[in-house]
Amino acid sequence: MAGVPALTGGRLSGALINTGELFAIGLEGLRRTWDVRTWFWEFVEQCAFLARVTALPVILVALPLGATVALQVGDLAGQLGAQSATGGAVVVGLVREVAPIAAALIIAGAGGSAMTSDMGARRIRDELSAMEVMAVNPVHRLVTPRMWAASLISMMLASLVILSGAVGGFVFNVLLQGVTPGAYFDGALGLLRVSDLLVTLGKAWLFGMISALVACHMGMKCEQSPVGVGRAVNKATVVAFMLVFAFNYVITTIYFVAYPPKI
Repeated sequence: MAGVPALTGGRLSGALINTGELFAIGLEGLRRTWDVRTWFWEFVEQCAFLARVTALPVILVALPLGATVALQVGDLAGQLGAQSATGGAVVVGLVREVAPIAAALIIAGAGGSAMTSDMGARRIRDELSAMEVMAVNPVHRLVTPRMWAASLISMMLASLVILSGAVGGFVFNVLLQGVTPGAYFDGALGLLRVSDLLVTLGKAWLFGMISALVACHMGMKCEQSPVGVGRAVNKATVVAFMLVFAFNYVITTIYFVAYPPKI
C-alpha cells in the first residue's frame, strides 16, 4: 500500500512534465512563425497531404450524420407540428458543435497518426539530432508548418462538414419527409448568427493546431523503437481527442454566456 501514493505521484509528475513539454514545443513552434521562407514548402506539402487523406472521410461522415439528425429531429418535430424547424436544428447543430469537432477528430485520427509516425521514424533514425547538430531547429523546420497546415485544413474541413451535413439533412427532410426547401433553409438561417460561424472557424483552427501539436510532440518524444512509435500514435490520438473535447466545452460555455442562444 505504501507504493500506491508514490505510483500516483509519479504518474502525476509525468503528466505535468508532458504538459509542460507540450506547451513549450507549441510556443517554440509559434515563435518562428514569421520566418515563412524556412517552412513554406513543407507547409504546402503538409496541406496537400492532409487534404488528400481527410476530405473523403469527412464527407462520408458528415452526409449520413446530417441525414440521421434530420430523420430523428424531423420525426419528433412532425409529432409536435413543427417539422419545418428541422432544417434549423440540423444546420445549427452542424455549425455550432459538429463541424469543428468532426474536422479535428479526422485531422487527429488520419493526419495526426501520420505525423506521429513520421516524427517517430525521424527520431529512431536520429534525424532530429542530426538537424540540431547542423544548427537547424527541428521544431521550427518540422512542427511549425504542420501546426499551421493542420489548422488551415481543419477550417476547410469544418466548412465541408457543414455543407455535406446540410445536404444530407436536406435529402431526408425535403425529399423524404415533405418539408419545402424554403422552410428548410429559412429555419436554418433564422437561428444562425455571424458569430456562430466565426466561433466555429476559430474552434476548428485551434483544434487542428492542437491535434498537430500533440502528434508532433508524441512522435518527437517516443521510445526509440518501432513499438515505441506505435504506442506514440495511439497515445497521440487519445490525448488529442481529450484536449479537443475539453477545449470545446470551455469555449462553448464561454460563448453561450456571452451570446445566449436565440429562441
